[in-house]
Amino acid sequence: MKNDGEQTSVVWDVIVIGGGSAGMMAAAIAAAKGATVLLLEKNDVLGKKLSITGGGRCNITNNKPNVRDMLASYKDEGKFLFSTFTQHGVAESLEWFLERGVAVKEENEGRLFPVTDSAETVLDALVAELKRQKVEVRSRQPVTDVSYSQEQKLFTIHTVTEAFTTKACVVATGGYARPDTGSTGDGFRWLEKLGHAIESVSDALVPVKLQSAWVKELSGITLPEVKVSVWTGGKKQLVKTGRVLFTHFGVTGPLILNMSKLIADHLAHDPVEIRFDLFPQYDAGEFKTYLHEVLQSNKKLQNALSELLPLQLVKGILAELSIDGETPCHSVRKEDRTQLLQYLQAVPLPVEGLLGVEKAIVSSGGVALTEVDFKTMSSKLVSRLYIVGDMLNINRPSGGYSLQLCWSTGYVAGLHAAGIE
Repeated sequence: MKNDGEQTSVVWDVIVIGGGSAGMMAAAIAAAKGATVLLLEKNDVLGKKLSITGGGRCNITNNKPNVRDMLASYKDEGKFLFSTFTQHGVAESLEWFLERGVAVKEENEGRLFPVTDSAETVLDALVAELKRQKVEVRSRQPVTDVSYSQEQKLFTIHTVTEAFTTKACVVATGGYARPDTGSTGDGFRWLEKLGHAIESVSDALVPVKLQSAWVKELSGITLPEVKVSVWTGGKKQLVKTGRVLFTHFGVTGPLILNMSKLIADHLAHDPVEIRFDLFPQYDAGEFKTYLHEVLQSNKKLQNALSELLPLQLVKGILAELSIDGETPCHSVRKEDRTQLLQYLQAVPLPVEGLLGVEKAIVSSGGVALTEVDFKTMSSKLVSRLYIVGDMLNINRPSGGYSLQLCWSTGYVAGLHAAGIE
């Protein structure tokens, strides 16, 4: 083993720092175009975060092959990505993975998953491509610093044990989300030292902690369709409908994750409450009629409601309202009927907070977009420096958009990094 920081004599065409989704794609593409490529990864394995994404199933992308439709999902930042996605968008990514044995299936809201329901299928395809293209992979190689010689036009990548030299450097170290997977924001420090502005890095897609103790008893319960509204100061701020998963700390799922940034913004100044309409298919009048029909039954109230909702949820709601679930439906008091009618379409759940970076799916903020040339994913400040994936200040919703950002930016960066003379 070399002494700490000893520099090797080899000059690589491309060094990619970070063996996540964007980094693996960039390395594979650069090597496929003929470059000598070294991939440095701090963990003992590649794709640690990829292997757990989508609950281990890997929401590989979203079924929006039209570039403009896809970019609209990235809101204001989407305009920066046009040239990137026209080179390698959803259709190209799906074709690339299909050629390597990854077939996909579509689920709600256009989410695409491998037919195997396993993130390992996607990871295995990427790792196999790295081997096929003869990318040299060095795991357990945490990078400590990145420097650039203007005179030599070369980068020096320092690790604990060695220093590597390269003509082009791709930084793909991710943001701050899920630091247990290796995303500890290291890349931001190096890029800042090289002159880049790092903008407002924080949690983005984060599970929500609730104050109500009774909700903890619902851990593991999934509600396939709930209308969720966010309230502050007695005003409704946002309403969305989708799937919700209860956990031991509160709630999560794509719907909640996509609302979490707004919740965090309001929570910084005011108390926040989320309300669940458990029967979003009915308006107030229709639900009143429906519940009236349900309560004509001779069944016990708890049993009748548990035919409509999970039993544990029914028990929790009845306990919160101090209504005896053993009461026959037809004997439920008028005031209790009124309570149920109002509560089931607006279950109030005060928010305690968000879980933070250790449970965030992605982080927001990152490198200022005006400092990146999205035709090549290269830095406008440092020649032959490429910035990809979660390093960029692009907010993206849950639903395959974060991984598509990785596939597109990684592909384009690898393509152009390999094109150096």
